[in-house]
Amino acid sequence: MRPQAYLHGRSKAMKRLIFAGSLLLASGTVSLADGLFWVVGNRATGKCNIVTSNPVIIGDIWFGDGPYKSRSDAKLARSTIRACPAVSPDDEKDADKTD
Repeated sequence: MRPQAYLHGRSKAMKRLIFAGSLLLASGTVSLADGLFWVVGNRATGKCNIVTSNPVIIGDIWFGDGPYKSRSDAKLARSTIRACPAVSPDDEKDADKTD
């Protein structure tokens, strides 16, 4: 019998355990982001938008703030950010229809 033969079964079990744990962690992380909102600044449009996914700050997206638990919290935060221009009621209605 090889000296490390008894470790082969344990190694395989450990790999399975690590794989299952990483899948569980990944699925839990994704589900935590459900229902959250972020405020992002868009250079191309000169506006701040409310999005439902964690923004990647690159290109035209120059800042992101959040997450917020509700859209109304994100709207309140957007109104307090100096870089965000004031949103007209018409723009607000259009944004609500597209989301």
